[in-house]
Amino acid sequence: MKKLLFFALLFPALASAQTNNLSKADKIYGLSKFWQEVNYNFVYLNKVDRPKWDSTYKVLLTTIPETKNDFEYFKELQKFCALLKDGHTNVFMPATKDFELMNTMFGDYRFFIENIEGKAVIVRVNLSKKNEIPLGSEIIEVNGKPTEKYIAEDIVPYISSSTDYVLNDWSRSKLLQGRDGDSFIVKIKKPKGEVINLTLTHKPTAEKETYPALETETKLLDFKWYPNDVAYLALNSFGDDKINQQFLERLPELYKAKSVIIDLRKNGGGSTSIGTDILKYFTTDSLLYGAKNSTRQNTSAFKAWGYYTKTKDTTNSNWNKKALLTYEDNYIYEFDYNPLKVKLDAKRIIVPIVILTGHNTASAAEDFLIHADNQKHMKKMGQNTFGSTGQPYLFALPGGGMARVCTKKDTYPDGREFVGYGIKPDIEVVPTLNDYLQNKDATLAKALSYLKTAKN
Repeated sequence: MKKLLFFALLFPALASAQTNNLSKADKIYGLSKFWQEVNYNFVYLNKVDRPKWDSTYKVLLTTIPETKNDFEYFKELQKFCALLKDGHTNVFMPATKDFELMNTMFGDYRFFIENIEGKAVIVRVNLSKKNEIPLGSEIIEVNGKPTEKYIAEDIVPYISSSTDYVLNDWSRSKLLQGRDGDSFIVKIKKPKGEVINLTLTHKPTAEKETYPALETETKLLDFKWYPNDVAYLALNSFGDDKINQQFLERLPELYKAKSVIIDLRKNGGGSTSIGTDILKYFTTDSLLYGAKNSTRQNTSAFKAWGYYTKTKDTTNSNWNKKALLTYEDNYIYEFDYNPLKVKLDAKRIIVPIVILTGHNTASAAEDFLIHADNQKHMKKMGQNTFGSTGQPYLFALPGGGMARVCTKKDTYPDGREFVGYGIKPDIEVVPTLNDYLQNKDATLAKALSYLKTAKN
């Protein structure tokens, strides 16, 4: 089952009027199309504040046709979508130049912002500015508002996220996202307390070098050795089945390992089966228990009968229960559950294993962790995972935009929920500002320390 996760979330910007091709009718139709598909297909509709959802739709019927341009229109759709609080339910702007967003480049300046200890902290700059804007500097004000106020009013309302901590991460890392020409007035507090003011305008930065240097590329699979015969295996995506062949090429070396670190911190998902094809080499089990799945089921006749059905009518009547639940948009179909049968003649790698997780471990990578949940020789270490998976239904919007709605609910086999909460590590490691300043990977260091004494 393929479940691609799009991390390209589109945030508001101070955009000037550009493309304005959509008619008022187009705008109303696109809004209504999204509202309709959510009502009919969104698997978590029972968690939505329906009165607020519908009243917001009614207000938008009047206001959204009056948006100044197509960019502002899609912003309003994203804001509407964010009410659903789901990482697999999104509105995407058209993939054209007029809608292209910039994040880190401001002409002479370039810097990257991360959520560290709840603050918007600069963790990387272009090389020539490393003394002017020291690493660890904090953005404390944007456009005349304290950063927290700006985030709450101008950023958070446009983010679709299932978990608060991802919301916090994205609202800071994309704090100054905008289009070419958009300007921000920011106040920056340096590590020693000095405060400076900058006016930043988005435009390409010619300087390529950054401090610290950026990775030239993220490999699909990364492999290296650490002391004490610890094999490090980074599985950075399950979106390309080439990773399975790359894994098999490394397998002869992996058999020499006395312990293994599997790093999923950059893995945003892909295909569940790609992950399990690798996982099966690290277990002797003949069955792997993955996520349990369900979806909403809409049967028109049952919805019609449900109109006349009362709660008292459902006693000892499955027919009436189905009718009433369907009428309430809450009849759930449970997919048949079958554990994955492992058929593998090859030698297995049964040694102490640490799986590194983080807020960007998502979708099919979370499925990998569900399948590995009962493996006693494995420990999860790091931070909570992304907390969103499912099967999105993708559809077009007027003007070249797209939207998707999550149609499938995934849980642990025993029904425990992880969407909206994340999969929790067995050992939590939260990077600190000092870790960033020292360019230290605290989670990896903890894993290596743990494996020194770990036993099967």
